[in-house]
Amino acid sequence: MKEFKFYKESWNYEDGCIYIGMEDLYNVTGDRKYYNFIKGNIDKRLNDDGTIKNFSIKEYNIDNICSGRVLYTLYDETEEEKYRKAIEESYDQIRTHPRNREQSFWHKKIYPDQVWLDGLYMALPFYTEYEKRFDENNNLKDIFLQFVNVEKNMKDPATGLYYHGYDESRKEKWADDITGRSGNFWSRAMGWYVMALIDVIEKLGINEDRRRLEKIFSEAIDALMKFQDEKSGLWYQVIDKKDNPKNYLETSGSLMIIYSVLKGCRLGVLKKDYIERVEKGFDEIEKNYLKEKDGEIYLDNICGVAGLGNTPYRDGTEEYYYSERIIPNDYKGVGAFLMAYSEIIEKNK
Repeated sequence: MKEFKFYKESWNYEDGCIYIGMEDLYNVTGDRKYYNFIKGNIDKRLNDDGTIKNFSIKEYNIDNICSGRVLYTLYDETEEEKYRKAIEESYDQIRTHPRNREQSFWHKKIYPDQVWLDGLYMALPFYTEYEKRFDENNNLKDIFLQFVNVEKNMKDPATGLYYHGYDESRKEKWADDITGRSGNFWSRAMGWYVMALIDVIEKLGINEDRRRLEKIFSEAIDALMKFQDEKSGLWYQVIDKKDNPKNYLETSGSLMIIYSVLKGCRLGVLKKDYIERVEKGFDEIEKNYLKEKDGEIYLDNICGVAGLGNTPYRDGTEEYYYSERIIPNDYKGVGAFLMAYSEIIEKNK
């Protein structure tokens, strides 16, 4: 909190990862310093009328919805109309966001017909919360459809893992001509996916759709646990290629999976014998990946960013995922650490 600076000038999901982690800590501890941190920084991002600074719906970047999740807590606590207006502005993007033929959201306007696992986390927990609070759950079937389409189009039947991206048009060079899928299983993409599932499951009442999502989630976690590194309790950057000397244990994806498993066990969706295995991974990160330099504690072994397409072209090969920079204290990893830590606190209450 002391060292926090906005990740970029525009409204962005990276800051959202920190906000959500702080929100989880606030919910589990009741400590107002976490709430004050969120409110203080969000207020800097809003105009007096509640419109979000440096936010363009017409950009249709699904990542931009993520930070809106904490607006619900601010609205609950303050009842200030500006937070409700900011929620509505974010939801306006949901209403008009472009979709492919199967009605899955495009990842971004610049990536037509493409679905990335990341995007489900960016949009669907916010979308679900809106439906629950303000729309009488009218669009829960649409949210459910997003997950079902991904299971159908992006799940590998052999391993149970999910490919990072899918291009319905098959036009991208990274997309398989037959399946439309990208070529590899990236740990953070899988982390985004299982977090999206468990965060949405938490918000749903007990019904047929929730039970189907619980099955999809449980099967995804079961698949991931088969590839957990036995010694460290973590996951590799490219999940199923641990024997490649260029591969490495990546902390952000590992923490997302750890968070999802702990939360899934707490909610009764997963079997409890996974708890000890993921706690081993969290302990490993505490001991060997939280480091100190010049009086500052930082989290190491975070893949800075990985994507598909664009310029310079990201081809989704195994070598590509090793080529991206490793950045300490990147917000995707720090946010996931805070989320996982909140589940550790909850478990040990």
